[in-house]
Amino acid sequence: MATTSGELPKVIQGGMGVGVSGWRLARAVSRAGQLGVVSGTALDALLTRRLETGDRGGDVRRALAAFPVPELAAAVLDRFYVEGGVAAGERFRAQPMLRVERGELAELLTVLGNFVEVWLAKEGHRAPVGINYLEKIQLGLAPGLFGAILAGVDCVLVGAGVPGHVPEMARRLARMQPVSTHIRLDGAQEDYVHSFDPAALLGRTALGTAGSKEQGCQCGGEGGGEGKGVGCRGKLPAEGQRQVQDVRIESLDPAVRSSTAPNPPTTRARGIAGSLRRPHVLAIVSLPLLASYLARDEATTPDGFVIETHGAGGHSAPPRGALRLDAEGEPVYGPRDHPDLAKMAKIGIPFWLAGGAAHPERLAAARALGAVGVQIGSAFALCEESGMEPGLRQALRARAHAKELKVRNDPMASPTAFPFKVAELAGTLSDPAVRTARRRVCDLGYLRAPYRTAGGAIGYRCSAEPEAAYRRKGGSDADTQGRLCLCNGLLATVGLGQRRPRGEDEPPVLTLGQDLDFLSDLSPDGGPYRAVEVVEWMTRGGRAAATAG
Repeated sequence: MATTSGELPKVIQGGMGVGVSGWRLARAVSRAGQLGVVSGTALDALLTRRLETGDRGGDVRRALAAFPVPELAAAVLDRFYVEGGVAAGERFRAQPMLRVERGELAELLTVLGNFVEVWLAKEGHRAPVGINYLEKIQLGLAPGLFGAILAGVDCVLVGAGVPGHVPEMARRLARMQPVSTHIRLDGAQEDYVHSFDPAALLGRTALGTAGSKEQGCQCGGEGGGEGKGVGCRGKLPAEGQRQVQDVRIESLDPAVRSSTAPNPPTTRARGIAGSLRRPHVLAIVSLPLLASYLARDEATTPDGFVIETHGAGGHSAPPRGALRLDAEGEPVYGPRDHPDLAKMAKIGIPFWLAGGAAHPERLAAARALGAVGVQIGSAFALCEESGMEPGLRQALRARAHAKELKVRNDPMASPTAFPFKVAELAGTLSDPAVRTARRRVCDLGYLRAPYRTAGGAIGYRCSAEPEAAYRRKGGSDADTQGRLCLCNGLLATVGLGQRRPRGEDEPPVLTLGQDLDFLSDLSPDGGPYRAVEVVEWMTRGGRAAATAG
């Protein structure tokens, strides 16, 4: 994880949103001498939708050409790539969802999506690159991490949960060994043990369907289908027919798998394993208590910690104790929610501070308290290499310059029930009128919670899906109040939102930290700035260099 200078990075770029911390941003930060980080969330959807929009510049296809199993990359290209891009208003194909059973295609796309993002971030330089995951998205962690390891990721950051299993998972995946994840079942006492075998996945070379005809666009999705589509490609599934979740990956034909084959899967897997290495693991926690717990056992001890306070953007830990809201409906944090950095330093493991840390003086203060440095997100989210739609970046900077931008810590917005920062901007999901007009649908499902049905099967539910569907699955009406579909909203933030019938495209949802003071130095007139300016401002302790190119 050391930078090209041989030192640990003073600045870690936050792994924000879905595609906001994309490969272009991470590469720019790493090349500037600090740790660039890509977001590891929904990279399967980013992969397929970039292919469907024509992959301008050929970046995705260039990365796929480097994937160690060409047949798998070619099969995904054949299924999703659209020369010149889908027509205006035409829907993206339905995204196969991660599942505890029959989720092979989603796992493959997750592996490939993570490989592509990390490979592109590392292209053309030798500086380290990291990737950020949400432990909450349990089914995507192992395949995502494996794809990142295949691309040579240097550092893995994991938050939104207790990542005690990640160091050992990283070790096993780097050796091409199977791993198991204990999937929490909503409302159940027991976990479901889900296995992921990287060697078996790389031993498959073709895509097929499980007992159904090839399907084109699947209009709608689990827990909120939209019936007959408008502007869909391909044919709709027949009544009662399962959708793209049942697409499976086929093994090589037995004749091809014979011992005389020039490159049988077992040989190929062994060859790939010899080139892989375990990345460093950083656990993102809110308090030293969890850090101390993880550090008690060698198997769960990470290589470092990021201590993230509630001022950071995106999800944050709820206050300790009973939830209290202030006059504006935001959670009230008290002294118990502020980390004791003296205790953190005594653990003896490198750590970084996050949440309102974007200022050279705060970096100096963090280092004086024993931290290696800081992690910052919002300052990078609003720079030119960010994956956020340019018009949204410009509007946020302009509102901040006019002292009109408010970022609310919404305790209800996220289906995870963790507080989530929502930046208020007209035309986005922060607008009550936009929220009301949007038809609820759950067709991506990253934040779904698996549960046991009355019949003992595994079902999936999300408090942001249609209320009637959530009730049918045993959910409470109270849990649906104020929930936003972050999956669709965050994809819309980077310009890849689903196109809905009647031209009702998915609206974006914007998240930033609540401390935006950095803009007075980086963007004093509300204008654009680049990632290298953020790095130079932070590490040189002065105003941003206006001439950075």
